[in-house]
Amino acid sequence: MILTDAELASLVEVQHRSPHQLLGMHPLGDGSGVVVRAFLPWAESVKVMPTHQKNQPSFKLKKGHPSGLFEGVTRAARKVYAYDLVITDREGCTSQTRDPYSFLPTLSDTDLYLFGQGNELRIYEKLGAQLQTIDGVPGVSFAVWAPNAQRVSVVGSFNNWDGRCHAMRSLGASGVWELFIPGVGEGALYKFEIKDLHGAIVLKTDPYGFFYETPPKNAAVVWNTRRFHWTDETWIGQRRRQNALRTPMSIYEVHLGSWRKKSLAESFGYRELADELVKYVKELGFTHVELLPVAEHAYYPSWGYQVTGFYAPTSRYGTPDDFQFLVNALHSAGIGVIVDWVPAHFPRDDWALARFDGTALYEHEDPRKGSHQDWGTLIFNYGRHEVRNFLFANALFWCDRFHIDGLRVDAVASMLYLDYSRKEGEWIPNKFGGRENLEAVGFLRHFNHLAHTEYPGVITIAEESTAWPQVTRPPYLGGLGFSFKWNMGWMHDTLHYFSRNPIHRKYHQNDLTFAMLYHHHENFILPLSHDEVVHGKGSLVGKMPGDDWQQFANLRALLGYQWLFPGKKLLFMGGELGQRAEWSESGEIGWRLLGEGPYHRGLQRFVQDLNQIYRLEPALWESDYDLEGFFWIDCSDAESSVLSFVRQNRELTSQLVIILNLTPIPRTGYRIGLPKGGNWREILNSDAQIYGGADFGNLGAITAELSPNHGQPFSGSFALPPLSVLVFRADH
Repeated sequence: MILTDAELASLVEVQHRSPHQLLGMHPLGDGSGVVVRAFLPWAESVKVMPTHQKNQPSFKLKKGHPSGLFEGVTRAARKVYAYDLVITDREGCTSQTRDPYSFLPTLSDTDLYLFGQGNELRIYEKLGAQLQTIDGVPGVSFAVWAPNAQRVSVVGSFNNWDGRCHAMRSLGASGVWELFIPGVGEGALYKFEIKDLHGAIVLKTDPYGFFYETPPKNAAVVWNTRRFHWTDETWIGQRRRQNALRTPMSIYEVHLGSWRKKSLAESFGYRELADELVKYVKELGFTHVELLPVAEHAYYPSWGYQVTGFYAPTSRYGTPDDFQFLVNALHSAGIGVIVDWVPAHFPRDDWALARFDGTALYEHEDPRKGSHQDWGTLIFNYGRHEVRNFLFANALFWCDRFHIDGLRVDAVASMLYLDYSRKEGEWIPNKFGGRENLEAVGFLRHFNHLAHTEYPGVITIAEESTAWPQVTRPPYLGGLGFSFKWNMGWMHDTLHYFSRNPIHRKYHQNDLTFAMLYHHHENFILPLSHDEVVHGKGSLVGKMPGDDWQQFANLRALLGYQWLFPGKKLLFMGGELGQRAEWSESGEIGWRLLGEGPYHRGLQRFVQDLNQIYRLEPALWESDYDLEGFFWIDCSDAESSVLSFVRQNRELTSQLVIILNLTPIPRTGYRIGLPKGGNWREILNSDAQIYGGADFGNLGAITAELSPNHGQPFSGSFALPPLSVLVFRADH
């Protein structure tokens, strides 16, 4: 052996931080030849064969150590040349491959520099497992960030999970470890074996993996996410040209595993959903679907909010290609796709991100900054450049490889406040002594800037439940830069109102009117989401008071109010059916209810008609955030629990009057002011028989009289069904 004892020990004990310096082919120090070393624990004999220049020598390597370190010298060559290793194992089987330790690094200094700055926006094309062909040799370039590791190896189905076979090299101060392995192809399983800062050997899954084994297994799978043939160019072009604030948006929120099942134990896959879900959403008239997190997650009851594979659609429903197929099918049907994105926290699974190299790498070391009290999860260190890069690039990845139209950011409040769900003494103030997480604020602003500039037309949505100002205003004005914010206040107030016995509603009419006092502070989406039908809260219809008839009349009025009030709309699956059971991720929504009496199918038809009217009437979406787009006609008749308002677009080519009667008392001859004369045609009545109602008040049209009322120049006499919402359109 030419090696020193220390060098030999570093290879045999798999401790060398740059094994390429010793393994592979190297010129001898005196220039008299070359030496080749290979560490192959399972080999019986090894021979070097020239790959391209057949005039170069071939020669055998001798086993220089029982562990499997082979070495050979030839004086017939003075310079390094391309070569293969011909390996015979102990069973006598022979294979031929290029030497992994004969390749230069696959990451450039520029890649590493940008990553260290947090500015390599396509880092998912560099780290992880990249299928590549180098010097005509197909294989996979593996790279992982683990700056405090003592050693990192790639282990997988191609090397019998043996960490001695493919030790990686450390690329200087970047903290990145890298190795190109020839012959590894798509479908290969792999992990990183890390000797961490404390000397412990741990197996970690790839943070940048594109595909994983189906849980509870957790190995990453080498995969090509570039090959899918997209046919949604028209959709993407239209998205780029549209102003999302001035287009219709009614969102159907879906948990893929429990929307509909093939059997009690088996959910539909992505490709089956591309038929069933697309057909259903299109039939009901929703403009978008929002998917609860589809990124890989080990714990199914987390609904996807405890992500273990940020760069991979969950394998529970198919491959990344299958998920691309689903998105493409939705786009082909004219339906946008929003996904829940979870940069607020990650779980403590010891095989995933937590203490990745034995240190708090992605998280904070101090639990007062690094762990969530409520969920038992860890908080990303938004001040660390490489962590920010991981998350920025991840957001762009979903838009790039999966053509996602929107990212809804979960639990934004938990990111913004250092004292979120913490008692005094359990949190650390920022440098100014405040409770704001300045690093998270900077992160969110830059995330929104990147999403909107790199992928024009993509929207970002904040689930933010506090009074943090300017969530949907640009960063240059001091805002966070989101496109939209969930209006949690509207949701809480409205559900509280509708859950009350109608006899008490006259004391709480402000619950329905208060939202307009702050509506123009943000670009709001009105959500009735999954969070309102879990954890003992019951279903939407279960929150409504009264008997069956009153409960469903109330629910139709609630959904009508949601669709007709300013702001975009979101409804969680099952709400359109009036299912009575609280949602469970282990079941499916109540499809059987559609055959049980008129109420469930009537409610579904009502949602379908709401969506149709919503899309046809620019008054309901074109001026959602304009001062002139909405005004109350009368919201002061609390005694009768009747409210009326106008929705209109800027040009007044679409003008609607909406009336709600929120007690079980029918009212005739009820006079309401109108902004213009002529006929006002009834285009929606939630009490119609087709919806399960009593067909009261279907008047066809009202003729406005020159009799001022409610500050309007005209008025009309209306019949108001009990627990109802009515919509009238001005004839032109």
